[in-house]
Amino acid sequence: MITDNKLEEVNILLCEDDESLGMLLREYLEAKGYNTTLCQDGEEGLTAFLQGTFNLCILDVMMPRMDGFTLASKIRETDYDMPFMFLTAKNLKDDVRAGFELGADDYITKPFSMEEVVLRIEAILRRVRGKKSKDMTLRQIGKFTFDTQKQILTLGDIQEKLTTKEAELLTLLSNRQNELLQRDYALKTIWIDDNYFNARSMDVYITKLRKHLKADPNVEIINVHGKGYKLVISHKEEKEN
Repeated sequence: MITDNKLEEVNILLCEDDESLGMLLREYLEAKGYNTTLCQDGEEGLTAFLQGTFNLCILDVMMPRMDGFTLASKIRETDYDMPFMFLTAKNLKDDVRAGFELGADDYITKPFSMEEVVLRIEAILRRVRGKKSKDMTLRQIGKFTFDTQKQILTLGDIQEKLTTKEAELLTLLSNRQNELLQRDYALKTIWIDDNYFNARSMDVYITKLRKHLKADPNVEIINVHGKGYKLVISHKEEKEN
């Protein structure tokens, strides 16, 4: 495994219904320093994904209870940026195209060497780290400028220092401007556990953020009933006096 992967813990979700191959690959990945969770069907894989924190998903296409393509789609609904690769015995062009249309980062056909899988994992992680390092720490939210590192929200000459949780929540919302932020995803990302008390805590922080952002009428955090929140940036014309 490449050296700079050692700087951070890498968690991999491996979904493979062939028990022998799955256990062999998991042991190999763990020997290379990757924390690997093995699931033997798609539904088990989805449950593990929703309950855990992962940096990469490796999905077998042909699995019982839920195939790899369906699982990938559901993962994308929860975490749009999650990198994943397909593992399959199929080599049909239509299947390969379908995989990449779902946003797959790579596609490996069986049989394969363990070394090849690790090299491809490393390539994906390098791309992900490269993309993250290029992301700007300054976000434009309507008329506000939000510094995600310094946790400062600025409007004109006025600066407000946000608490850590306020900043983390606003970062997730600003990453998905005008898109849905899944409630469960936000809870598990920031509070680790999506229990009742943490959910009520998040509601309080949403209220606090609304107060911070109310100076710009074009910025609004709306509830999406039963699903989550959406940071909406509109372009209303200001009325002239």
